[in-house]
Amino acid sequence: MTDRPSAEYIALIAALIAIGALGTDIMLPALAQIGMDLNAPSANDVHYIVTAFFLGMAVGQIFVGPLSDAVGRKPVIYGGYIVFVAGCLVSIFGGTWEAMLAGRMLQGLGASTPRIVTVALVRDQYAGAPMARVMSIVMAAFIAVPILAPMLGQVLVTLGDWQACFVGLIVLAIAVSLWCAVRLPETLAPEARRTFRAAPLLAGLREVLRSRPVMGYTLATALNFGMFLGYLGSAQQIFAEVFGRGASFVLYFALAAASIGVAALINARLVERLGMARLTWAAQVGAAGVSIVFLAVLIPYAGVPPFWSFVAWQLAAFFCVGVLFGNLNALALEPLGHMPGLGAAFTGALSMLLSLPLAAHISGAFDGTVWPLVAGFAGLSATALPVLRWAARR
Repeated sequence: MTDRPSAEYIALIAALIAIGALGTDIMLPALAQIGMDLNAPSANDVHYIVTAFFLGMAVGQIFVGPLSDAVGRKPVIYGGYIVFVAGCLVSIFGGTWEAMLAGRMLQGLGASTPRIVTVALVRDQYAGAPMARVMSIVMAAFIAVPILAPMLGQVLVTLGDWQACFVGLIVLAIAVSLWCAVRLPETLAPEARRTFRAAPLLAGLREVLRSRPVMGYTLATALNFGMFLGYLGSAQQIFAEVFGRGASFVLYFALAAASIGVAALINARLVERLGMARLTWAAQVGAAGVSIVFLAVLIPYAGVPPFWSFVAWQLAAFFCVGVLFGNLNALALEPLGHMPGLGAAFTGALSMLLSLPLAAHISGAFDGTVWPLVAGFAGLSATALPVLRWAARR
């Protein structure tokens, strides 16, 4: 265990984890064009390009942690990148809507590997303040990626159509894999490896399902993640078709991502003083309140409000989401301190799987107004309030 992580090490860890966010957000400017070129069943179905990716991630993260404990960190990371690149190739050359979705699932499956295994890799080498420093800077990169990725996607689409987005992801995946091969050591010694067995997985799953706080906060995470994914799947349509601002979509998306980032930074400063549960409750009330109020604002405008008011609602709602995402996962994992790896894998996969049908309903209900999106935020936020009360009950 070393004491001071180098700047190169931190940059490499951030690059390994960032592929998941890049794989999602870089595609957003290209969704409409992909749907038209591949004859999607309807314009609203383009959101499945996003949800298919997260479905792959949800399934993959259940297994990659225990697998990396058995064979080592780096082989599993390489395998994940190989699957990710294969998924990109299927999306480029498949030529059909079904092949696109299959490719996106493969990409999500591959991207789940560096997201889960890299955290274990850092934990192998660092503890205490050095580990906190690495992860804090990595999370800062996570804030930057959603801001920059759609802009990169817009540039790639302009240069080479939507296929260029996948080519860009392949180039990045290969470059990071080579960087990892040359500069990152294997951190799990052979004598520390454990046999990959189904019994610990099943035992861990039973414990997760039987714990009221774990299940309560995981369900609340799913409700909030569902409305967030619903936004990802419908935002490009809303900006282009409702407000006629498709060309500047990436800028307003970056503004929303920045709101999440600011909330995460403020949450980090307040959480020790106010506590995770109190901040989470306040943010959930805020998300529900601003969305319910904005629903009332929509009534005289028949679901198409002034653009500035939609942007203001977006910033307020996403600020609340930034606080929620920073705390809900930690609250769900608190009772699972004896099994942090498996606990993170199961709660992450379960919340993601539960969120996907919610997101699909919000995105698929797009009707040329912002009614479905705002109603989805209001309904899911309000539903999460009694769930949080149930989870926190002693």
